[in-house]
Amino acid sequence: MRTTPFWTAALAVALVGCGGGNETTTATSSSGAKSVAKPANYAEDVAFLKKHVEVIELGTGEGPGLVIVPEYQGRVMSSTFDVKAGKSIGFINHDVVAKGEITKGMTAFGGEDRIWLGPEGGQFSIYFNDGEEQNGDNWQTPPVIDSETYDVATKSATEATFTKTAAIKNSSGTEFKFTIERTVALLSASDARADLGVEVPASVQTVAYESRNTLKNAGENEWTKDKGLLSIWILSMYKHSPTTNVIVPYNPGSGPVVKDDYFGKVPGDRLVDAGGYLVFKADGQYRSKIGLTPQRAKNVAGSWDSGNNVLTIVQYNKPSGVTDYVNSMWAAKQDDPYAGDVVNSYNDGPFAPGQKPMGPFYEIETSSPALALKPGGSYTHVHRTFHFTGDKASLQAIATAVLGVDLDAVAAALP
Repeated sequence: MRTTPFWTAALAVALVGCGGGNETTTATSSSGAKSVAKPANYAEDVAFLKKHVEVIELGTGEGPGLVIVPEYQGRVMSSTFDVKAGKSIGFINHDVVAKGEITKGMTAFGGEDRIWLGPEGGQFSIYFNDGEEQNGDNWQTPPVIDSETYDVATKSATEATFTKTAAIKNSSGTEFKFTIERTVALLSASDARADLGVEVPASVQTVAYESRNTLKNAGENEWTKDKGLLSIWILSMYKHSPTTNVIVPYNPGSGPVVKDDYFGKVPGDRLVDAGGYLVFKADGQYRSKIGLTPQRAKNVAGSWDSGNNVLTIVQYNKPSGVTDYVNSMWAAKQDDPYAGDVVNSYNDGPFAPGQKPMGPFYEIETSSPALALKPGGSYTHVHRTFHFTGDKASLQAIATAVLGVDLDAVAAALP
């Protein structure tokens, strides 16, 4: 287990693609180390992680399960339908894990469910110092959400709770003292039925879990909009495939449905408005990102991998009528720092011709509102993940009930 952070001599890839930035800096390691052999399934992934870090496994030892690393802020590294022989659904950056080095910008270990805090950009950013140009050279993820170990408060066969107390300053000089409490719980098939409000046949294999992420103001001062607010930000890293499309249902209304110009406008062969929902290509071949405002976003999103027959649904607790969300676009001065997104999706890919992607992988992300907390006040953001595989008719029934989509139409939208 790593005890002392080590900054590599070379500048590591700054994974702004998963955040809100619009520039990227990349470099390769100067060590010349070869890539490690990639495990073939979930059990091998767990064995690999155990060689490098302490892990917590949730499950009974048979059937569905997931693996968590306290040293990586209690993040869920991967999950599976079958802990003994099943595929590993989450993306794990085996090279980064094996090196065990803290890298500048961000240490991209991977993981299906990890906690970040917002905002990333703007005058209230916690990723840039005051007066710095907001670009890849200056971008730095705060250690509390990148490289610091969280304490294990409790753990059982189906649930683990992690805690961390820290203080950070935003680029306007406001200091935030806070405590994070993060609980990851493996959900049963009956939990999945209750949370999604849909029947899940016994013939459908399911792995489901939730993270309950509480941010508490542990300081003496109230957090106010004029000095900047924080938000809870949960990001995933899933394995991509040529046949995976992200599905984002949206509410009707006026104005743009989606923000699609984080890294240049997303081409029409990678993002389609199918009428009531968006289809976004998640093949790990083209770096792009989309985001929806709280007015447009619903409390669910998902993906369909037609080649591997896996339906994924993400659900989160979206408060009614709340419109203030932190704006993570990179700019020293934003016109509206509380006009941010609540749901995002990122598709990895080369940052420039001839360069390698970070993973590749794809992400579905959700955020809490901007949190104006009094001393001692707290807010909990719940992010649930459901993976399903089984007969097509049953998966279609789940997709129709929860996402309002036809899976064949989703696959055909971006073939």
